[in-house]
Amino acid sequence: MIKNVHEYYVYILTNIPNGTLYIGMTNDLERRILEHKTGSVEGFTKKYGLKTSIYFEVHQNVNEAILREKQLKKWKRQWKIELVEKENPKWKDLASGWYS
Repeated sequence: MIKNVHEYYVYILTNIPNGTLYIGMTNDLERRILEHKTGSVEGFTKKYGLKTSIYFEVHQNVNEAILREKQLKKWKRQWKIELVEKENPKWKDLASGWYS
């Protein structure tokens, strides 16, 4: 698969349905989610066991992605939950099967 170098992702992780939420941004979603899943990077996600990818969006412009990440981080928790449940009502791990 040829990867478009101009793709940026805003994503949300959790530990359990309706659990702690983490919002991040990356230009390589598969690598970044793997880092979270393996706990290879110290920080908030490792501390709270946030390994389940429950939502992501694709952006073509890095500034747009950064603005969206900041916007979502300012949202009320309920708005974030509604965003996730609109696209992923069962809170399934969207990265399940990516690394087999």
